[in-house]
Amino acid sequence: MGSFLMEEFVGNGAMKELVPKLLEEGWDDVPTLKIMNSEDMDSINMTTQQKDALEIRTYLHDRALMQYGDKLEASEKSLPELLNLNTQVLSSQFGMKRGHIARFTDRTNPCGNPMPSSYVLPAKKRTTAPSRNNSMYGSDLMSMNSRKMQSAVSLRGKKNSDGFLEQSMGEIKIKDGHIFKGIVASEPAEPRACGCVQPAPIVDDVAPYSSIENISVQKLSPEYKIGMERLVKTKTPPMKASELWRDKPAILLCIRRPGCIMCRAEAHQLYARKPMFDALGIQLIAVLHEQIDSEVKDFWPRYWGGIVVLDRNMDFFKALGGGNLLKEKFITGFILNPRAIANYKRAKALGVEQTFKGEGEIKGGLFIVGSGKSGIAYQFIERNFGDWAPIAEVIEICTQVQDQQGQEEFKTSQESE
Repeated sequence: MGSFLMEEFVGNGAMKELVPKLLEEGWDDVPTLKIMNSEDMDSINMTTQQKDALEIRTYLHDRALMQYGDKLEASEKSLPELLNLNTQVLSSQFGMKRGHIARFTDRTNPCGNPMPSSYVLPAKKRTTAPSRNNSMYGSDLMSMNSRKMQSAVSLRGKKNSDGFLEQSMGEIKIKDGHIFKGIVASEPAEPRACGCVQPAPIVDDVAPYSSIENISVQKLSPEYKIGMERLVKTKTPPMKASELWRDKPAILLCIRRPGCIMCRAEAHQLYARKPMFDALGIQLIAVLHEQIDSEVKDFWPRYWGGIVVLDRNMDFFKALGGGNLLKEKFITGFILNPRAIANYKRAKALGVEQTFKGEGEIKGGLFIVGSGKSGIAYQFIERNFGDWAPIAEVIEICTQVQDQQGQEEFKTSQESE
């Protein structure tokens, strides 16, 4: 799994000199930079060499092969030409290891969709609107459509890629009759060891807003921007959690252990959709329950470029469990749990590295919280080690949060008139 550091992404090749221009135009983080299309590149006068470099590095980033970026770019070959090289050349000329060659030449993207033989950045296309869906609350809100996304996704004043949105829309579309896997309707974990080990009981209700609004948290890192300090230098004072979403809705990803391979993979795949969350007005916050500086530095911003806060008393984690921490031993929760092992293999396949420091038995999860006191819109619990909140559900709920906020703002403006 690649890094979200802009410096590591652009490397020492043709794109390095372009960084000031990219920052000036608002292309200031890796997830956003990766959705540039040909028109965006032309608007900032990128050379053919720089376009090829961005194409190569985007491909490598998705496959956790950024260590080969400078060498591949220095060859002055395009990505299609590099993909057509044989194993011997990739090994001798670029020093690729055999496992990395297999990952490099596998032309399926991380979601398993086949890539065309000549991989190119997305072109501008007209998108189609997905169908209307019922929300988990029974309200008749319109599901996210391309027209709405195109108008919303100014992303700090720049044009977005319709091709990227079209691809993303196909991935996140919620079908009619979908059963949400959030806490209100999720399947329980299965018994293990032929029924001898029963999973821990789960509270079937979303946590009350009162259980999280007054939690004391401490900010460990800001949102990543190129050139900034890696961590907050001075010790920040504790703050009420409600300050985090006072003006803007938030996704709160409660991390079981920042060195865990499955936690890192979940954080990375969620933060990779940052342009979409930017478009929806949603901020991204990771919540840790212990502070180990080396682990925080390894986690941020390599796997998560959003804000990181410390919940020293584990109150967010207690809220996930209805007031009690959800814990499970390594043997029963992982070794004897086929779902957890499958989750581990999924993360391992993405090329994520791992460490083994810290408490790893306290289960995490995810909250989506509306701005102000509008409450918890969605909650997901890590029933099995490595469970991820389905990205389609997360996007759908964020869309509904944006809809509701827009309706409230419109109502307020009408009343003030």
